Amino acid sequence: MLTHEYAGNQLQLTDEGFLVSAADWTPEVAQSLAAEAGIVLTPEHWTVITYCREDAARQSGQSPGLRRISQYSGVGMKDLYRLFPKGPGKLAARIAGLPKPKACL
Repeated sequence: MLTHEYAGNQLQLTDEGFLVSAADWTPEVAQSLAAEAGIVLTPEHWTVITYCREDAARQSGQSPGLRRISQYSGVGMKDLYRLFPKGPGKLAARIAGLPKPKACL
């Protein structure tokens, strides 16, 4: 496990950079995680992040896969790749403070 400071808090991360505890997540932490990935969060990003967090709450904490995000968030697949380049499923989950999606390698 790693420890890193986000939004003024020391948070534990997995070896792949996902929060160990989703309870540590705040919008400010999301901003910091996004900035680290070179992303400035827009309302469209927040639509995806909010969907991911709500879906995970319904799915016992499990992150949604990319297809489910695309199908139910209102943000299409092409837009997901534009918003969260190089692995939108993993990156959206990471910024949303969720575990790595099972569908992602």
